[in-house]
Amino acid sequence: MADVTGKAQAPHEIFDTILLLDFGSQTSHLILRCLRSLNVFCEMLPCTTKAADLTWSPKGIIFSGGPASVKDATAPHVDPAFLELGVPILGICYGCQEIAWRINAENVAPGEEKEYGHTDLNIFQADGPEHVNQLFAGLGESMHVYMSHFDKLVRLPQDFVTIANTKSSEFAGIAHRTKPIYGIQFHPEVSHTPRGVDLLKNFAVTICKARQHWKMSDFVEQAITRIRNIVGDKAQVIGAVSGGVDSTVVARLFTLAIGDRFHAVLVDNGVMRLNECQEVQNMLQEHLGINLTIIDGAKLFLDRLKGVTEPETKRKIIGGTFIDLFEEEAIKIEKAAENTPNAGKVEYFAQGTLYPDVIESLSFNQFSATIKTHHNVGGLPARMMNGQGLKLIEPLRELFKDEVRAFGKQLGIPENLNMRHPFPGPGIAIRIIGEVTPERVAIVRKADHIFISMIREAGIYNEMAQAYAGLDTNRAVGVQGDARVYGYIIILRAVTSVNFMTAEPYAFDFELLKHISRRIVNEVDGVSRVTYDITSKPPGTIELE
Repeated sequence: MADVTGKAQAPHEIFDTILLLDFGSQTSHLILRCLRSLNVFCEMLPCTTKAADLTWSPKGIIFSGGPASVKDATAPHVDPAFLELGVPILGICYGCQEIAWRINAENVAPGEEKEYGHTDLNIFQADGPEHVNQLFAGLGESMHVYMSHFDKLVRLPQDFVTIANTKSSEFAGIAHRTKPIYGIQFHPEVSHTPRGVDLLKNFAVTICKARQHWKMSDFVEQAITRIRNIVGDKAQVIGAVSGGVDSTVVARLFTLAIGDRFHAVLVDNGVMRLNECQEVQNMLQEHLGINLTIIDGAKLFLDRLKGVTEPETKRKIIGGTFIDLFEEEAIKIEKAAENTPNAGKVEYFAQGTLYPDVIESLSFNQFSATIKTHHNVGGLPARMMNGQGLKLIEPLRELFKDEVRAFGKQLGIPENLNMRHPFPGPGIAIRIIGEVTPERVAIVRKADHIFISMIREAGIYNEMAQAYAGLDTNRAVGVQGDARVYGYIIILRAVTSVNFMTAEPYAFDFELLKHISRRIVNEVDGVSRVTYDITSKPPGTIELE
């Protein structure tokens, strides 16, 4: 459930649970998220898990997609014992191919045409027992789906029937004649498949008969119990906060769990937004009663970033510097707490890592690809990951952004703070393409402040999942006051997203966008042009670096 452990019951011991076996897909966690949105609990394990090692009984099993080919010598394969557990199974994309390959390797081959993106799926009512047609029940004769594959089924596996196809995939949906085993070539978990959640509900609720009884309030109670159990009565916890909803929820959660033994720390890293530190202090200390310390580390961060242009190096420098400062602060806290009721060693470091951070930073197993390192995941120093120094607690590690907002509401966090757009730990540093300098940071701060202020004034702030101004360190020629100028390019980015695993550019009113551009060029020295980034995720990411 989360990175903390303790004596509280695990969710799969309380709730009907679907097991998701991950083959390395970048969207595996979206399957889990879709099921949770239906109040069905889902737990994900790597595809290398052995059935004999499972200590609980799933109501059903889903095989995820993955980047490999089932025909490769190094391809991941599921323990065949899972197929003999007698519970319903759904294979998605690679998972579908895995089911067919296990019956006969010749059932799978590269497709003559690459099928990537939207396509129309034809749904069939196949002859056979009732379960055969339950997967697509209520979805009509066709549906819009999202495909992303190279290999495909070229033959119908023995004892299966076809229940769906597309122009390029004649076996895009299959069902076993006598067992509740299904395979689909498309991805129901992504928002690009509009009725994908309905299909997953058919599988989990109708076919697997999983009860829809998992609630966010249960997560709150479980998380507090686990934190108390793992931290104990004496140990103290230090936590990183940024003013964003993730770290604020963590700070509030730990404050409720262990009181003043939790120490929230905000590092002014020199790449914060305009007035950020003061606003965070007001929100956390005055409105939420959180024990907060602000560390001025601006010069240290900017000195270490000097001359650095490679994004991954930036992130790792920022992550390492954060931990250096936190470990120094931990020593100060211990000394200050001597001979007080809070006396105790600072043993734990809490942070607001979410599922999307983990997915993009770390391979869940050896078969998934790393997209980028987040400062609070892959950017942490080896000593933390090896169990030396502070021990890491990440109570939100398996939640998505919308779940965290629901969690925040449960914890009494004000609406304006709960709906605040995310701000990454590396801050403006990853919104500057190229070297980070004080001059460039100042330019981005001013441009970003204008941008965010104007979308708030327009009443559209909450329509976006995230918005910011970034900077391209290349320069472009412009004309101001009848004179030639040679200034930086500001990149505006605003997206809509439910889970931050996929995102679409926000559709601005063009007149408003032009007004924003005029203000930035006129009011921010050193800027000659403003552009609007309309790239979706994927193929882009939400942040520039």
